[in-house]
Amino acid sequence: MRALILSLALAAGLMVPATAQQLSLSFAIPGVSIGINVPRYPELVRVPGYPVYYAPQLRSNYFFYDGLYWVFQGDNWYASNWYDGPWGSVGPAQVPAYVLRLPVRYYRSPPQYFRGWRRDAPPRWGEHWGPGWQQQRQGWDRWDRRAMPAPAPRPVYQRPYSGSRYPPAEQQRFLQERNYRHQPRDEFVRQPQTLPPQRVQDQRLPEQRAPDQRVPRQAPQPQPRQPPQPPHQDRGDAHRVPEADRNSGRGPPNHQELRQERGKDDARRDERRDDRRDDRGNR
Repeated sequence: MRALILSLALAAGLMVPATAQQLSLSFAIPGVSIGINVPRYPELVRVPGYPVYYAPQLRSNYFFYDGLYWVFQGDNWYASNWYDGPWGSVGPAQVPAYVLRLPVRYYRSPPQYFRGWRRDAPPRWGEHWGPGWQQQRQGWDRWDRRAMPAPAPRPVYQRPYSGSRYPPAEQQRFLQERNYRHQPRDEFVRQPQTLPPQRVQDQRLPEQRAPDQRVPRQAPQPQPRQPPQPPHQDRGDAHRVPEADRNSGRGPPNHQELRQERGKDDARRDERRDDRRDDRGNR
């Protein structure tokens, strides 16, 4: 089964998933210090009755579960593939239940609010993180011990790497893939919701909207009013253009031309009348 590889860029709070044979949390840049320093591979002792290890020689709340190191520091949980980081912050709702179930006595540097709680019982996380968390993680403190998974093998291959030999993040991933074959079983380890440490702040500015470049509307220009056209009236045939004139493109004749035409017609009629008289006289 393939597990999830997450590359965390702590400064930007980014997660980049990939697949490999086992889970690997690696960081593109060194993680911010979370207040602990583990100079060499720690002694890991199994907590009786739990698939979890703790580090009794360290003055910190330091555990190992299902292939990852877990640290509770400054009221925050952190996880890493390697014993001295880099670390990624894990939200309270994504911490594995078996880590949360560890009795108070195995916290080597318990916070003040642990005081008064039973040492042989897990911390009262619901009381501390509130009803919202309690609702989301119902049943975290109840489990069937007969169905408890076997503890993951300790990553002893990391023992030779300390001091100046402690590998950078990219080399850590290579060494883990070559030397550690454990496949995580816990759903919160297979796909941890890792967050950047609280000291790392996202410096991205809020999204700024570009100024509105739309051209302002212009008021509609008034259109010039056309003078009203007189209605067309049929004033008689005298003003109608003759067919021949319409075909020739000429306009209608004026009154003087009409009188001249009538005079010519009268003269022609008189000539024809005189001609007929002459013909009768010659006979």
